[in-house]
Amino acid sequence: MKKKFALALCLVWCVAACKEQTPEKQATTTTETPTVEQEKAAILHTLNSETEAAFSRDYEAWQDKWVHDPTMTKIYLNFSDSTFSESVGWAEVDQFVKDYFVAHPEPEPVPELIDDIDVRLYGTGAWVVYEQQDSLRGLKRETRLMEKVEGQWKIAGMQTTIYGASKVE
Repeated sequence: MKKKFALALCLVWCVAACKEQTPEKQATTTTETPTVEQEKAAILHTLNSETEAAFSRDYEAWQDKWVHDPTMTKIYLNFSDSTFSESVGWAEVDQFVKDYFVAHPEPEPVPELIDDIDVRLYGTGAWVVYEQQDSLRGLKRETRLMEKVEGQWKIAGMQTTIYGASKVE
């Protein structure tokens, strides 16, 4: 009888212990998936922070917003003065910006920060398109390829088309 009572008591304790651990275990393993709007807001933050850093000549803040990968790209097409530049790979993009900051050390007026972007999310990647008015260069259309790296959205590719004072239709 004592053995049956001890076995029953042990069984009751095990069931109670399992029930107590279940919610706690679920709480630690459940992760919320960000909504599209949350991801869009995080991407906007990265894009606007990168723009502020670039125009303010804050190299450390600027480079932190980019994927440092040999396959990433940065392209400028400037219709207002018929120039083009392409940098492929982080080393080339990084050197282009370092050289630009040395040649143009004075900060530029930061364009009005963007609040409206078109975003297509692909898991840990996103394709982003928007227009921005630059006080020195005029109207620009930006296309950015974004990657989520360790929970932070970073720029993996950029194409900027500069139209100048007004967009050519």
